Amino acid sequence: MDSIQRTSDQFDAVITACRKIFLMKMKDYGTAWRILRIPSITDQVYIKAQRIRSIDSKGAQKIEEGIRPEFIGIINYSVIALIQLDMGSVESIETLPFESGEELYDTCISAAKELMLNKNHDYGEAWRNMRLSSLTDIILMKLMRIKQIEDNEGKTFISEGIDANYFDIINYAAFALIKLDYEDG
Repeated sequence: MDSIQRTSDQFDAVITACRKIFLMKMKDYGTAWRILRIPSITDQVYIKAQRIRSIDSKGAQKIEEGIRPEFIGIINYSVIALIQLDMGSVESIETLPFESGEELYDTCISAAKELMLNKNHDYGEAWRNMRLSSLTDIILMKLMRIKQIEDNEGKTFISEGIDANYFDIINYAAFALIKLDYEDG
């Protein structure tokens, strides 16, 4: 199996786990996340990435849940951000049919995977030689970029927008999960 196909298969495997959790939580909570505005989602993803960095820096944690669930949350909240960017947030709890949420999730992940495969081709699997801590730092940098774009009311002069940064975050978090699941970090 060539390295690109291996990455594609491993990406699919980690996303399957993320998707399962997303759908189970949607069964528990519905689409309560539809009320969230983009800056709130950005802050939620930031909290998860910051916890990963904090655990890495301190070398210890007080809450038993490790970093793997945090990377899963980063992916799932990033998908929520992309859906909200497309649909807009709502002023009150507006339910989205389960099937629609599932379809929107799959559409976002499909676009993220296509981007990942194209970039991975061009960069030659460079991410495999990166440290897990670097992937976390890049996610945090992307979040800082998103916050700045949000503060600029979505306007950029030359840079990619919020959506491009969220797609990158999904892919960096997927790489981190692949490293945790297949390469032992």
